[in-house]
This record gives sequence, structure tokens and C-alpha cells, in this order.
Amino acid sequence: MFAKEIYISRRRTLLEKMRAAGESGVILFIGNAEAPAQYKDNCYKWRQDSSWLYFFGLDEPRYAAILDIDSGRETIYADDVDIDDIIWMGPQPSVASRAASAGVAGSAPYAQVDADAKQAVKAGRTVHYLAPSRYFNTLRLMEIMGRARIDKAVSRPLTEAVISMRLIKEDIEIQAIDDACALGYEMHSVARDSIVPGIVEQDIVGKMEGVALAKGWGVSFPTILTQHGETLHNHLHDKVIEPGKLMVIDAGVESNEHYASDFTRTYPTSGKFTQKQRDIYQIVYDCNQLAFSLTKPGVTYREVHLATARKMLEGLSALGLVKGDLDEMVAKGIAGLFQPHGLGHNMGLDVHDMEDLGENLVGYDPDQTRAKQLGLGSLRMARRLVPGHVITDEPGIYFIPALIEKFKKEGLGYDFVNYARLEAYYDFGGIRLEDDVLVTADGARRLGPKRLPVSPDEVEAAMAAAR
Repeated sequence: MFAKEIYISRRRTLLEKMRAAGESGVILFIGNAEAPAQYKDNCYKWRQDSSWLYFFGLDEPRYAAILDIDSGRETIYADDVDIDDIIWMGPQPSVASRAASAGVAGSAPYAQVDADAKQAVKAGRTVHYLAPSRYFNTLRLMEIMGRARIDKAVSRPLTEAVISMRLIKEDIEIQAIDDACALGYEMHSVARDSIVPGIVEQDIVGKMEGVALAKGWGVSFPTILTQHGETLHNHLHDKVIEPGKLMVIDAGVESNEHYASDFTRTYPTSGKFTQKQRDIYQIVYDCNQLAFSLTKPGVTYREVHLATARKMLEGLSALGLVKGDLDEMVAKGIAGLFQPHGLGHNMGLDVHDMEDLGENLVGYDPDQTRAKQLGLGSLRMARRLVPGHVITDEPGIYFIPALIEKFKKEGLGYDFVNYARLEAYYDFGGIRLEDDVLVTADGARRLGPKRLPVSPDEVEAAMAAAR
């Protein structure tokens, strides 16, 4: 938790933004509750709602708050522990003291939030709330608001105000993300140094996630570690590591402050790339480098995505896998056959920051329209870049036999794609390279204390040093 002045300032700014937008009424925040896994007392690992953490910092279950836009009054709702709780958990700070640590003077029992919100509705005042990401929060909002559905009444002004604040990272947040990236560097280094043919992938995952748990909250998303990188989100870790394969490791750490890192590297399981692997790897590396060089204020990330798509097709053309005019191929979406995802996403308190509030609202400016094209249509962050944006730079090339066959069967891209030559890549897998990037006043910098080895030569040298 940061100093209380941080949360006081954030809430003040939020109220100012709502007033400037001509809004009145109250803002209702519902924090997360613990969620039973198998039975009531055996719960999933606790994680607080990120917007709640941003404005209040209190990492405890069953908390709620109301901010009065008109008067500025703030109230936190939660229950003090009783003797049964103390037996199992020990003495706990009072709700009032926890509220004070976030700079909130008013507190009340948890059940009172229902009555206070309903009183606001009865008085004809608007109750603003964000889209809930958890079922518990959905049910609570339905109970409080007396609605069978609450999605259509989500406050657009509140959502836009919160997004505008959380998109631009404060210095203290940038430091927290740098710290998470330092742990991510350590976790990925352990993974790289553990790659040995003959062991099971899960052995490496255990060592990686041990770092995340020993020094942070844990992983920022389920670890992707696979020799089948053509499956973009392959969470299976049951395969024996085979020589001559490519291993994609996409993993991140969530720090104890709940900020995320998200790196991806691809390694030759034998320690050295074959020429075929190196050729494709070099293209992806060049795309990653190009994307970083283009990242600066005033440029849209959509433009960066398209520039890297063109660079990718240029490299694939040199290998004879595609042919024709590069700009025409980009326009027709041929790059989506090889990279069916976007170049990157926002990152912060969530590894895909704020996408629970609406992916298009978070990742697109009002004058931008999301494409329907494969690849470009999956671009999560397309906005015009400004200092303080934290985004990922993660190009990839994947040879997905089912997708290639689908394109071929439907007659797509025959003027550009050398389908006969692609058949030799059906067992290739995939390559993805990902860094976390901060947009600065005059360009960008990669987050973390140093960059994980990434060029083909650097990767081979790092793997050789560990063997």
C-alpha cells in the first residue's frame, strides 16, 4: 500500500473529473470478496479488485465505499472482526483505522452500504459504478440497485474517468512496475537456465513460480511454457523437453503491490538454433526492435502494429513463404496468418490493464475503430501514445497448421502465400518475443533493471553459460 496521500489525491482527481463532466450523485465501489474453491472455508487465492486498490489500497475482502460527488464525503463500509474471527485470524485492525490509512475519515458496517446507496436512488441521485469483473460483485450490485441486470447501467462517465487516470502511470507506479519487471527478469532467467532435454516442462514452471511466490504476490497470469508455441495460450506443462524444439515462455510476476510484469522469450531446447529456427527468430527479433524504435508520443500503436506486420512480411518474403507487394499484403491482412494477435496491450495493476472496464474503451481513442481483420482485429492497444503509457511489445510468428489449411481451403491469400513451401513448417511451432515498455517524453524505455537476452546470439550465449 502506498502513502495515504496517493489515494487521497487520486480520489480528489476522480471527483474533479466527474464534476467537470457535469456529473453529480455518488460513486459506488464494491471490493472483492473471498471466493470458495471447493467449500466455504477453502477459498481461491485472494486478490482484490484493481480499481479498488487504485483508489483505496486496502487489500482486504468485503469492503465497499461511496464517494459523494457533490459534497466530497467519503465512506468505507466493512465489518470489524468478532471473537470467532479472532480465534482463526488473530486480532485485526479496526475498519476505522484501515479507512484512515487510506485517508478516509468515515466508516460504517458493510450492510449499511445497501441502505445508503438505495437512499441515494430514492432521492433521485445517480449512483455511478464500474462494470464488475466478478460474479459476487455483480450480485451485490443487483441487490443494491434492485435490478435484474446491471450491465446497461454501468456509468460511462465514471468508466472513462477511471481509464483516463489509470492509463497514465504515476512515478510511484512506474517504480512498482520496474520492481515487478526485476522479479520477472529473475524468474525468466531461472527458466532459461533450467531448460534441459529429458525433463518435464512442469519442473521448470515450478522453479519459475517459486521465484514469484518467494519475492512477490505470485504470477501475474497463468504461466505459458510450451514446446508447442503455435498454440498461443498453451498452459499445459506435461511434455518432456525434446532436443531440437523451440520453447516459448510467456510469464510474469505480480509484485506484492499488485503491479505486473509480462515477458516472453523463445529458446532452442538444444541450446542452439537450427538455421531454419534462426531465420524465423531473426524476423521476430527485428520486428520487436522496430516496434520499440517507433514507440514515442504522438504515434498510434496501431501504426506501430502495421509497421511491424510489414517488417514481418518482408522477412517471410525473403524466405519465399510469401510473395508480392508488401503494402498490399498488409492491407489484405496476410500478416494475420502468421501473427493472429495484436502487437501489445496496456499493463499496470492488471497484466491486461483495465480490460474488465471494456477493451475498446481502454485500448482505442474515440476517433479509432477496431478492425475486423485477423491479427489487427485482436490489437488490444491502438491508442495515440502519450508519456506514461505502459505497454507490451510482443510480435510473434506462428505456423498453425489448422489455420493455414483453413486459409488454403477457403482460397485466401493465394496471390501472396506460398502454401506448398509452408508445409515444411507445420512442425515448427511458434516464436514470440515480448518486452514491457514505458512511453517517455521523447521516446520509450524498456522496463526493468536490464533486458533479458533476446538476440539470437545473446540467447545462445546465455544458454551455453548455464550448461
